Amino acid sequence: MSTTLAVPVTIFFASIFTNNILLANYLGMCSFLSVSREIKTSVGLGIAVTFVMATTSLLNWLVYHYILIPLNLDYLRFIVFIMVIAAFVQIVEMIIERVSEGLYASLGIFLPLITVNCAILGVSLFMVIRDYDLLSSFLFGFGSGLGWFLAIMAMAGIRQKLKRAQIPRGLEGAGITLIITGMMALAFMGFAGILNIT
Repeated sequence: MSTTLAVPVTIFFASIFTNNILLANYLGMCSFLSVSREIKTSVGLGIAVTFVMATTSLLNWLVYHYILIPLNLDYLRFIVFIMVIAAFVQIVEMIIERVSEGLYASLGIFLPLITVNCAILGVSLFMVIRDYDLLSSFLFGFGSGLGWFLAIMAMAGIRQKLKRAQIPRGLEGAGITLIITGMMALAFMGFAGILNIT
């Protein structure tokens, strides 16, 4: 593999495993903890977050490098990135409502809340801070989305199994969910050293 392609591929796999946006950086926890009760809902939100994360990282890179920097407006990146994400999420929301009303109803308030999912904004800010090129930014966004999707699917599967388990009364609900999230983060930390993009 050529060195020009090796770096973006490394960024892609690192963003899924060793630098998982959710379990290594703790971004996007609110919707992760709330929606991960059922596998079907988790799949729908995971796909939506992955799609939005990959696409907005690409769009925000283009806006940043071809509009904000040439006009010396890079100090507005927070506001502009949020506007791009909000506009794109509105489009995704309309498409999901047309294609699958059941999924739209099950996602409820969490679909428009993708707009304020800090993981999506975090990916766009990380790509600027780390000075990624266009391909690296897209693969970082796509990999981060897949990492978030992997984490929410694992949590949904575990929470489905926990419905049949006897859990101490004081740990039911949020308590056991946060403990499991911490254990998942420790498991993903086991990948550290294999790939690193910081």
